[in-house]
Amino acid sequence: MAKHDLTSPLLPYQPSKQPELVLTVDENPGCESTHQRISNRNDNHHGNNHTHVEFCNPFAFLGAGDFAVPAATTLDPFRNHTVKIEGVYEWVKIVVCLPVALVRLVIFGVCLVVGFVATKLALQGWNDKHNPMPRWRCNVMWVTRLCTRCILFAFGYHWIKRKGRPAPREIAPIVVSNHVSYIEPIFFFYELFPTIVASESHDSLPFVGTIIRAMQVIYVNRFLPSSRKYAVQEIKRKASCDRFPRVLLFPEGTTTNGRVLISFQLGAFIHGYPIQPVIVRYPHVHFDQSWGHISLAKLMFRMFTQFHNFMEVEYLPVISPLENRKENAVHFAERTSHAIAAALNVVQTSHSYGDLMLLTRASQSKQEKVSNYMVEMAKMEASFQMSTMEAVEFLDKFLSMNPDPSGCVKIHDFLKVLRLKACTLSEKIFGFIDVEKNGKITFRQFLFGSANVMKQPLFRQACELAFAGCDTSGKNYVSEGELGDSIRPAIPDLNKDEIHELFNLLDTDSDGRVSKDDFITGLRKNPLLIALFSPRLLQKDFNSAGDRILEEIV
Repeated sequence: MAKHDLTSPLLPYQPSKQPELVLTVDENPGCESTHQRISNRNDNHHGNNHTHVEFCNPFAFLGAGDFAVPAATTLDPFRNHTVKIEGVYEWVKIVVCLPVALVRLVIFGVCLVVGFVATKLALQGWNDKHNPMPRWRCNVMWVTRLCTRCILFAFGYHWIKRKGRPAPREIAPIVVSNHVSYIEPIFFFYELFPTIVASESHDSLPFVGTIIRAMQVIYVNRFLPSSRKYAVQEIKRKASCDRFPRVLLFPEGTTTNGRVLISFQLGAFIHGYPIQPVIVRYPHVHFDQSWGHISLAKLMFRMFTQFHNFMEVEYLPVISPLENRKENAVHFAERTSHAIAAALNVVQTSHSYGDLMLLTRASQSKQEKVSNYMVEMAKMEASFQMSTMEAVEFLDKFLSMNPDPSGCVKIHDFLKVLRLKACTLSEKIFGFIDVEKNGKITFRQFLFGSANVMKQPLFRQACELAFAGCDTSGKNYVSEGELGDSIRPAIPDLNKDEIHELFNLLDTDSDGRVSKDDFITGLRKNPLLIALFSPRLLQKDFNSAGDRILEEIV
């Protein structure tokens, strides 16, 4: 038997007529290299064909590795399933109910005016809005409450099925409910006359703004942290005082179609008061009553032209914070949402009001598949600390890339919007986003890729160091010439017009020069452009103030 050492093959080489494919992976930092060797051997000819394809990560210097884009969910929580009037039955019903609809419209108008007058009377001379409404004024509001019940009758809710009972105010000072239509606030106004948390925009609504003011509404601007903080403080103040009505919140923050339960906002759960969940259902066959992606006027018309609209309200058992351990607001909200979802027998998703904003913006731009632009914003906020407004700005940029009917963008339009010329680095940037490597990107890929770059701990430091490298004159602003000198190591053959385009992209205040704030803001809006400064960032010729940051990056 022949002796073998560790370097000799165990099996002798056998010539074969079959092609051979040998893959050798060379793991270099930031690059994935694949060498394909195809050797065709036969009795008369021996040859080798070598193909080398290399994909480099242009953001490896930040520590940003490959990222995964979660698959898009097939659920659309904002879709109204009967936007179009379909079927002979529905058309006949609408024609038959048109005279009834006119009567209902008159009843609706009369009740709204009477309720408005009663509310004005109840609010007349009352300036101390900080304290609970006096009892006699609350008694006057009963006129408005009865008017709201007549309004529900006019909308076709002749009877409303109830299950369970409201818990006493001293046991559950806060009530939360799923939100499907504008009908629930009208119902709860009549049923509970609570204090509600509502958007600031509701105050300017004709008639309605005055009526909800009598509920001692807590106004909130969801996009202002100071407003949200004030709303949380007001929830605590009013929930802790028995003289105020119970506080009603719709923690989903917007209306859905009732077939799923989207993520909860935490305002109702922060202070740890016992909460009574309430679920509202709208059983239907031919007419979906949800206020999803449908206009208010069309939804009201459809309601007026139904024989009867069904509504069911169920009061669930009170949920209290756990006594054996201190429970945070997130866990408290999760327990409450699970209870509501189980009672409704629906699934929970991570969509939020931000997804509705993305959906609306895509619809306004006439995109064919608007549901492709939802990203489950609650996950984005938790994973990348990205706000809704930032996501909307990224969507605007993506829409300017002229996506095709399927919602995909090719490299030419991608580079055009980012003011990049076709080159090796530009292709690497696009390849970083193109996780499926099919030559086109979706909005989800664009958003997740941009967020993945921005979330890197070194991103802010890299932006500051890049600005320091550009500001060679030390004037605390960057000129077009300095910008061109800084990015030419990455793209050597840039001309003046191309540099001017990039300069305008970073000049966020359009004053003709790029300050440090402009520079960092511009890169936050276009985080993929940080790759243009990578050659300079990896050089070690900066001053000592940048050496520490440079060492962290390297």
